[in-house]
Amino acid sequence: MSKSYQEESVNGIVFSPDRGEILLIKRRDVPVWALPGGGIDANETPEQAVLRELEEETGYTVSLVRKIAEYTPLNRLACFTHFFECHITSGSPILTAETQGVSFFPLEEIPPLPPPYPDWISDACQKDAPILKKKIHSVTYLNLLKHFFLHPILVSRFILARLGLHIND
Repeated sequence: MSKSYQEESVNGIVFSPDRGEILLIKRRDVPVWALPGGGIDANETPEQAVLRELEEETGYTVSLVRKIAEYTPLNRLACFTHFFECHITSGSPILTAETQGVSFFPLEEIPPLPPPYPDWISDACQKDAPILKKKIHSVTYLNLLKHFFLHPILVSRFILARLGLHIND
């Protein structure tokens, strides 16, 4: 069974020139720090989608460095994701309808991130690895339930966002 692009997404990671920091966005729909990314539009390749998403969410124009991984979901909480390393070519950080923060963070001082982002950042730090093909093990219904008890408002907003309902601040 082949995947349609509506069932796929992209995420990108941007390292500082010394690879000591990464660029994160703070989302508006679910106010957590995350790697920039989103859906793939009709007639768009994953490569085109990640370039567009990074510019839309950060204000930076980027170029592709490499494809890091392809992640397969275990359930409906996630979707098939293409993960790329990108490099800033121009622009400056901007806040958008999708983002309420855009900032570089040292790898040793990354704010708390929801799954699967910590795993993906670890994969991206393996600079010369071949393209990884992995399952998204950290996004499960059990983990969602655990996080609900720790962060009920954030998890509720995540579920509403997955259903296509958005809460504006």
